[in-house]
Amino acid sequence: MAGSTSEKLQVHWAKTRNLTWLVLVIWAVFSLVIPGFAKELNSMTFIGFPLGFYFCAQGSLIVFVLLIFFQNWKQDAIDDEAGVGE
Repeated sequence: MAGSTSEKLQVHWAKTRNLTWLVLVIWAVFSLVIPGFAKELNSMTFIGFPLGFYFCAQGSLIVFVLLIFFQNWKQDAIDDEAGVGE
């Protein structure tokens, strides 16, 4: 019985770690990579604003908020699957 609990915790930690890496990669893309291409993106416009400016000022903030909700939703599902949810 204890072996299966240990295995469940290892699977839980592996899924949590993978989710964390996914969230960090998405965060890095929207906070480091896209602003690096802002000059090139400014040749296009979105709602009258240069696209690079829009992505940096509005788009990344929207993605960050959505990322928080996604991470919490997915972590709750992982916790429930492992039997450690609230």
